[in-house]
Amino acid sequence: MAFLNAVLAAKGMDLDAKGESNEQLRGHNPSYRISVQTDGKLLLGSAYTKKMNLQPGDEFEISLGRKHIHLSKVA
Repeated sequence: MAFLNAVLAAKGMDLDAKGESNEQLRGHNPSYRISVQTDGKLLLGSAYTKKMNLQPGDEFEISLGRKHIHLSKVA
């Protein structure tokens, strides 16, 4: 096992690492596109809420642009 760990370390791989590099490998990157669900709702995924540091109960003002929907966080 020590030999295999040394080989992995030489290749720059650490299977026991617990850091930001492993966090970035999980999941997928947000595409910044969402679709309207069959019930007419827009579902904003957790990738977006984490990136915007949103908390449960945060409120937004919705404004319609020519081609976009803008969400502005209410302070």
